[in-house]
Amino acid sequence: MTNMQISAVICTHNRDNYLGAAIDSLLGQDFAGEFEVIVVDNGSSDRTREVTEERASNPRLKYVFEPTLGLSVARNIGAKEAKSEILAYLDDDAVASVGWLQVLYDAYQHNSQLAIAGGKVTLLWPPNIEPPSWLSAGLAGNLGAYDLGDSVVYIEKPGLTPRGLNYSIRRQFLEKIGGFDPQLGRVGKNLLSNEELLMTELALKQGWQVAYLPTALVAHNVAPERINRSWFLNRGWWQGISECYREQLAGKAGIAQFGRGGERFIRGLYKSLRYAFKDPAESFDNFVYSYGQIGYLNAVVQGLLFKK
Repeated sequence: MTNMQISAVICTHNRDNYLGAAIDSLLGQDFAGEFEVIVVDNGSSDRTREVTEERASNPRLKYVFEPTLGLSVARNIGAKEAKSEILAYLDDDAVASVGWLQVLYDAYQHNSQLAIAGGKVTLLWPPNIEPPSWLSAGLAGNLGAYDLGDSVVYIEKPGLTPRGLNYSIRRQFLEKIGGFDPQLGRVGKNLLSNEELLMTELALKQGWQVAYLPTALVAHNVAPERINRSWFLNRGWWQGISECYREQLAGKAGIAQFGRGGERFIRGLYKSLRYAFKDPAESFDNFVYSYGQIGYLNAVVQGLLFKK
């Protein structure tokens, strides 16, 4: 390694309309040391290269093209290209606060057992658009919102793990577990997820710590096409599939998954009906959850039928 203290990585796929602001927020960081910014172009067909090259005069910036689609693939490429021990991942449609890298770096310096850290995420809504009345606080999390309060929290439940759009990891831990698992994480248009949850599970199992840092603040743009019920249903479906895959990777696959998925489906549907009139947002939240369990059960069937 060089004297590079932290590496910021943006993995991007066809988001040239947001990418420039994300890069600029990193290049403008108030950081008392050496840092770099790596853009991993994951098979984009838009102006991603041009947007990056417009800022090529900044010596901190590096562009890498990776044709194999997959967020986990791109993250691993970013780690390979990075020169530091601390890797900070920012989504291509997010904007980091000016002290983001400093907060993350300091946390790792003060805690040798810290493997993963991320911060608070607020939402940036499109101009003249307000959050819809049917959007619950829980579903806002599907848009990236993440807020565990104003104090540092050490995560003990994997479900509370930091959001991937505002995420950092220690290289030592990442290399020990073999990198991000390409079976999880977004690939093209599909919405596979849960890769961060799996990483937290592995970290805690191995005695590492995972932290929420409220002052490592990032704002996430809400794309207009996501502000409709069908997007959340699709997101819920893929969440269910992701959960099935995560269980398979953790050695928890099998017939018992039918019981877990069936129970969650019934519970979500019951709550959806229960809140239908008194709290429409909570009702829709539970309906999305229940719908996601159909995706989960479908993946369970596929896993059993095509099990090697």
